[in-house]
Amino acid sequence: MKKEFKFVELDKSVLPTAKGKNQDGFRFYSIDGNNYPSVTSVLGIKKKKELQHWRNSIGENVANWEMGRAARRGKATHNLVEQYLKGEPLTERSVLPLGLFKLIRPYVEQIDNIHMIEQVMYSKELGLAGQCDCIGEYNGKLSVIDFKTANKERKESWIDNYFLQTTAYAIMYEELYGKSIDQVVILIASEDGAMQTFIKQKKDYVDTLKESVKEFYKYFHEQVKNKTS
Repeated sequence: MKKEFKFVELDKSVLPTAKGKNQDGFRFYSIDGNNYPSVTSVLGIKKKKELQHWRNSIGENVANWEMGRAARRGKATHNLVEQYLKGEPLTERSVLPLGLFKLIRPYVEQIDNIHMIEQVMYSKELGLAGQCDCIGEYNGKLSVIDFKTANKERKESWIDNYFLQTTAYAIMYEELYGKSIDQVVILIASEDGAMQTFIKQKKDYVDTLKESVKEFYKYFHEQVKNKTS
């Protein structure tokens, strides 16, 4: 039997309507006259060397193809999850995202009292913006919830950026609405049939997130300076 999810009504007037735009190779959101880098752009700096090593090992053409495939897979699975949460008909017909959705669905059903889905938020304190997958109660506790897809089961040491990303959204939500979110949840459905749940505490990642933001702004300003000099 299909679950009907409950939604919590929020004051949407505090939320930005901006869409991200690429600038100097990074994604920024223009909000109230300020350009805020996306969370994924900021955290991508941490993985830049690893990503380039992977690209070099398999070649640029193969790497671009695989990244495009993974992006399409992730978007299609996200769309299915979003439609399911909203009680809408599932429109995706491709076998792979449907299979991943079947894996993740029992965990999605542990969500309720949803505050937002696929919503852009921002933080003046952090100097960041980004689009959050979901904020709602996970097994009764208000959480930032992120839906991920992968080729195979992930080791926790590989996905520290996911915890930093969701921590950023928790800080944004508290700044906008004055209500703390202490728990972050990562749900990962993989092509090898693995389904993983990671539940973490925001407080364990705040300091590392802030340091990552500082590193990004230093890196970005150096890149811009080098281009103009």
